[in-house]
Amino acid sequence: MRLDVLVRLLFALYCVEAGLLLTFVPWMPIWDRTWILLAPNFARQALLSPWGRGAVTGFGLVHLVWGAHELRQWLGSRPDAPSSTS
Repeated sequence: MRLDVLVRLLFALYCVEAGLLLTFVPWMPIWDRTWILLAPNFARQALLSPWGRGAVTGFGLVHLVWGAHELRQWLGSRPDAPSSTS
């Protein structure tokens, strides 16, 4: 496997994983107890508000779309397997 193909595949997988994480975690109870919420009061309020959670979720959706786009390009650029016709 060529290096550029491997890098594209790993980037696409990263985007999908980060997208799933950023999309769903802000709405789970663990979001209320994360270490990032030890930040100053204004940051904590912003991250716990529905607007802040929605912004993080939107960022996750952007990652999901980007990862899906990269995977589609990667799968579309692969040469088709030779068909054996008799």
